[in-house]
Amino acid sequence: MSPQKLTAEFIGTAWLVLGGCGSAVLAAAFPEVGIGLLGVSLAFGLTVLTMAFAIGHISGCHLNPAVTLGLVSAGRFSAGEALPYIAAQVLGAVCGAAILYGIASGKPGFELGGFAANGYGANSPGGYAMSSAFLAEAVLTGLFLLVILGATSRRAPASLAPVAIGLCLTLIHLISIPVTNTSVNPARSTSQALFVGGAALGQLWLFWVAPIMGAVMGGILHRWLDRDAPEPADSARVAVEQPSS
Repeated sequence: MSPQKLTAEFIGTAWLVLGGCGSAVLAAAFPEVGIGLLGVSLAFGLTVLTMAFAIGHISGCHLNPAVTLGLVSAGRFSAGEALPYIAAQVLGAVCGAAILYGIASGKPGFELGGFAANGYGANSPGGYAMSSAFLAEAVLTGLFLLVILGATSRRAPASLAPVAIGLCLTLIHLISIPVTNTSVNPARSTSQALFVGGAALGQLWLFWVAPIMGAVMGGILHRWLDRDAPEPADSARVAVEQPSS
């Protein structure tokens, strides 16, 4: 496992948290009517799209423990490299949250508040129950994996993979911000919960279990769907390469 891969995942996940959660904390309601739900959703998608071009050729640009484990279940990534990737992602997410806190706390009268943490019940933006949160996180992460795996297939245009993946994450946020504030990423959830504490930490289990369960099922499903698909006739249609071991 090269340090370059882990550093790339660290930087990429820090950028995802700083860009995505930062847009929610700093810009969503600025000054009175800011970028709103649509803007925050787009910001998360843009973090993945930009980093896919920046570090995709180095680490594969997972930026998400659920994605890493989903790729393992699909046979696209080595299980032996999963834990170091996940550790780098979580540390990167915490670093991104710390930078965001440092910026946000510089405003007079700053209050931590929800700090873009994920939650259900009283901590859900729309008051959705735990069952709704679990279902949304599991299903949407599973579908996210299907898009990632399909877009990075050898049968898909490689240059469009980051666009498809980034837009998919934007759509996921448009659907689920009212339900859970959208996780689909245990590292992102952990970073915010560590700063908020309390109920955010108490509910953090769901934002590990549901996304990982959904991602693994998405990886298995894609492996079955893709089993009998024909090889591409045009050898130039090569997917975004996974990093070499």
